[in-house]
Amino acid sequence: MSRSAFATLVLLIVSVAHSAEPAVKRVLLVGQGPDGHPPGTHAFMPGLEVLLRCLERQPGLAVRLVNGDEPWSDGPELLAQCDAVVFYLSQGAQWFRAAPARLAALRELAERKGGLVAIHWAVGAKDAEHIDDCLRLLGGCHGGPDRKYTKTTTELRMAEAALPITRGIRDFTVYDEFYYQLKFVSPSGSVQPVLQATLDGNAETVCWAWSRPDGGRSFGFSGAHFHGNWQLREYRRLIVQAVLWSLDAPIPSDGVDVELRPGDWESGWTQP
Repeated sequence: MSRSAFATLVLLIVSVAHSAEPAVKRVLLVGQGPDGHPPGTHAFMPGLEVLLRCLERQPGLAVRLVNGDEPWSDGPELLAQCDAVVFYLSQGAQWFRAAPARLAALRELAERKGGLVAIHWAVGAKDAEHIDDCLRLLGGCHGGPDRKYTKTTTELRMAEAALPITRGIRDFTVYDEFYYQLKFVSPSGSVQPVLQATLDGNAETVCWAWSRPDGGRSFGFSGAHFHGNWQLREYRRLIVQAVLWSLDAPIPSDGVDVELRPGDWESGWTQP
């Protein structure tokens, strides 16, 4: 074989090897600053700092944390560059619609099968006018004049044990604020309950997964009102695995490693 032919063969082998490498998935974490709630609640950016540390340990992810306070003018561009987005902010359903370009970018992300993950107040809004767009993106929404929420100690039960999202998680008890009696997309049953709690004497879905008609995946969790609950392994594992599930990425059978390391907890926030 001539030297030039050998060089061509080497380049071909290298090219094939590189093409076989899995593409890095880009995850955008969008939080906000304080929204007037008492310290230790709705601590969106500190909570996402904890999530960031856990996600950075997962192979094949490139994770970026940004503040989505208004006007968030670079938001549409950031959304166009990611494969999945996590929202942890106030009145997410209203925030989605606050700028036409933002809502258009979210719809485009969904159309290209991007992952959509929303936590706590990001799953809804006070006013009913925001519900329909939220449902189209997340599959579930908390809002309108009949919206309900409560602070309580309750057992969170696995509703869909077969979902990879719940691997390595068992039923557990927590004190938190939950939104409940949520609205879900039609037809009934297209959204899969992930966690349920007994609230007002009824089994209420407070966490769900939705395989969207566009081929993408959405996830919502109405808990995580208190920053201290990020100390729970179950919470960290639930959200990390929800992100992986939204990307159709592999999840170990016994769950991902989400143990806290020194420096993982945001400076200035004390673990209970």
